[in-house]
Amino acid sequence: MQQTFSTSQKVKQFVFILFPILVTQFGMFSMTFFDTMMSGRVSADDLAGVAIGSSLWVPVFTGLSGILMSITPIVAQLVGANQKKKVPFSVIQGLYVSILMAVVIILIGFFVVDPILKGMNLEANVMRIAKQYLIALSFGIIPLFIYTVLRNFIDALGQTRTSMLITILGLPVNVALNYVLIFGKLGFPHLGGVGSGYATAVTYWCILIVSIVIIHKKEPFSNFDLFKRFHRISFSTWKEILKIGLPIGFSVFFETSIFSAVTLFMSSYNTITIASHQAAINFASFLYMIPLSISMALTIVVGFEAGAKRHQDARSYSRIGVTIAVGMAFVCAGLLFTLRESVASLYTKDADVLALTSHFLIYAIFFQLSDALQAPIQGALRGYKDVNVTFLMSLVSYWVIGLPLGIVLAKYTDLQAFGYWIGLIVGLAAGATGLAYRLIKIQKKQLLEENKSSRTA
Repeated sequence: MQQTFSTSQKVKQFVFILFPILVTQFGMFSMTFFDTMMSGRVSADDLAGVAIGSSLWVPVFTGLSGILMSITPIVAQLVGANQKKKVPFSVIQGLYVSILMAVVIILIGFFVVDPILKGMNLEANVMRIAKQYLIALSFGIIPLFIYTVLRNFIDALGQTRTSMLITILGLPVNVALNYVLIFGKLGFPHLGGVGSGYATAVTYWCILIVSIVIIHKKEPFSNFDLFKRFHRISFSTWKEILKIGLPIGFSVFFETSIFSAVTLFMSSYNTITIASHQAAINFASFLYMIPLSISMALTIVVGFEAGAKRHQDARSYSRIGVTIAVGMAFVCAGLLFTLRESVASLYTKDADVLALTSHFLIYAIFFQLSDALQAPIQGALRGYKDVNVTFLMSLVSYWVIGLPLGIVLAKYTDLQAFGYWIGLIVGLAAGATGLAYRLIKIQKKQLLEENKSSRTA
């Protein structure tokens, strides 16, 4: 990354960093997207089972990977402050934390998956598919968490195209393995939706191996000598990672787990409703990769400028990111409204599931508008290492406002399942409002300190 001196330079550098992140996020999420979509081609049970399994796994992974996202602002600020020699130590400590987290989540999953699935009152075959899908996916948890740290290191250096290329290489591997394992091609067993879990796990190992080779051999990553020296565990560095990462992780978890909570409540409806809801949520989450990518790009550029004490530049990047996000949200909303039936047909051939999915997708349009504000603002705040208030706002907006409202609307009005979606939309809007106020407050404080320093100098 380089210092910029005009708005046009900032836009150019921001887009240069953003586009590869966007492709990478779409690529990573596409693995879950193709798991769900291709499983739906087998049967409604496979669609529901994989969707249920994904809805349990995604908030766990996104929440824990949120903790590891602390590596991005830490490295970005070290680079911005010209303290590059400290980078390898911080990244290696992040790898240690990631391995520990992966092992813990596998052990916890061994004990809690059965009780959770049994508590959902699912049809027997749907429950079987969901459980076996999660077991298959668990073989890829350790490489996925390690890769998450390495990717945050790569992105923090502004080399987001590298992450993009790694993901692009992994995606066709995932789709091909899905094809042979789900449908039993080329002599492989016909595993149905469960096969997608094994395909994704193998893909995670592949992208980890590729990323290690690139970091070891290619500049500028090789200049940091990341793997050439053994670093002992440093609990003080773990504390720094967790101090920033835990609020980020909980914030992301509260946002993503709300969808899993809704899925649990949805289990009281029939399989068609569950499958339709999950297909629509899956595609809405797919579109969420746009504001999420903008959020990640903002963390990098704002962190870089904040580390260099150029707070006016950090503020300018924040405005650029939010403006792009809102513009993209209106484009996506228009396309989704127009093409919602075509989108639904990607997931299923069942006429009942298709019709209900199309209806759910209308509500997904409103997700885009709220996400266009709250996600980029979260990214900017992370660049400032301001994460605690974001965590509290996520808790209140999703779990105190959104979910209770959804329950009331679903159980006590004629909206039924759609009531949960309205509750989610209101929660997202409340979160976006609170985060916007927080960002404005932080930026005013930073600018006052910058002006005061310039006058004393």
